[in-house]
Amino acid sequence: EIGYPVMIKASAGGGGKGMRVANNDAEAREGFKLSKEEAMASFGDDRMLIEKFVEEPRHIEIQLVADQHGNVIALPERECSIQRRNQKVVEESPSVLLDPETRRAMQAQAVQLAKAV
Repeated sequence: EIGYPVMIKASAGGGGKGMRVANNDAEAREGFKLSKEEAMASFGDDRMLIEKFVEEPRHIEIQLVADQHGNVIALPERECSIQRRNQKVVEESPSVLLDPETRRAMQAQAVQLAKAV
């Protein structure tokens, strides 16, 4: 339903292990098999996730601080898009890609989500 390309990922993964991009059915079958084997060997867990692969994504993280009274604040975001093998290499704060309006909207949505859980 989501179409290709997809990212096949180990659910217990980290460090780019157990991750493969597939552009068609044959690559998906082979990538799933290889990722599952690598996940079991690396993490002792062969559960997998498949998600849409986004080409040239932006990886921006919003850090939150919350207390036991339900107060939540958003700290400045971190731009983590410079990666090597799906691992962050450089983190920059604040992101030079966000305008003030988008920054405020992302922080407000992050706070709202934290308060909902």
